[in-house]
Amino acid sequence: MADGSDRPDGATTRRNLWRYLPLAILAGAIGAAFATGLHRSFGFEAFLSYQVQLRGMVAEHRSAMLGLYGLVYVAAVILSLPVSAFLTTVGGYLFGWLLGGAAASLAATLGATGIFVVARTSLGQPLLKRAGSRVQGLAAGFQRQSFSYLLFLRLMPVMPFWLTNLAAAFFGMRLKSYVVATYIGMLPVCFAFAFAGSGLDEVIARHERDRQQCLATGQANCAVDLDAQNLLTPELVVALTILGFLALAPLAVRFWRARRRAEGPTKP
Repeated sequence: MADGSDRPDGATTRRNLWRYLPLAILAGAIGAAFATGLHRSFGFEAFLSYQVQLRGMVAEHRSAMLGLYGLVYVAAVILSLPVSAFLTTVGGYLFGWLLGGAAASLAATLGATGIFVVARTSLGQPLLKRAGSRVQGLAAGFQRQSFSYLLFLRLMPVMPFWLTNLAAAFFGMRLKSYVVATYIGMLPVCFAFAFAGSGLDEVIARHERDRQQCLATGQANCAVDLDAQNLLTPELVVALTILGFLALAPLAVRFWRARRRAEGPTKP
């Protein structure tokens, strides 16, 4: 008969509950945000209705509005709302491309770090300890090159932002490396969208004319069809692609050196 010595005691159970509590709260908040349609409130249709008021508030209370913008951005990232491109574009429109891009990159890093810490504490370390040797081997390989991998994923968003955060947490990436790679990787992207947002006046005027023409024809649905992704020029996309592959350059160099060592010295 088992003597129960392998069962978790009360203290261990309480520690596990406290460990998973932040994750449970975060999951509940994310579920509530999507269930209530909060993410649909962050769109250009709603923005156009208030853009004049927002600009007036920024003119009168610039510092306070910048702080509020940062808080909203951090909350949106923590809740995994797919509105980062929109918020960065709006930041460039309201505060200019330099200040808007800097604020967006900082807020994106803070929000992503919050998710990373919660996920690593609640899921990453416990799950990795229970994973098989193959998964742990993959994790060890990721940890050795984690900075370059994450920098590439930030510059080239081939994975959703929230999934990249969870993957880095699961594979046990160090917090300092995660923060630095995220911040550096977000800078070009945020400045690109903020720069696009700084020239949003012309785009807004054009879409407003189209909407008025639509309403004049008596159509019921004259919603603004504008996506922040479409504001990026092909030149900016190419530049971000080049930066993304440059982030992988250290990995290529290490692979080449390892292969040369494995082949041994070349014969004369």
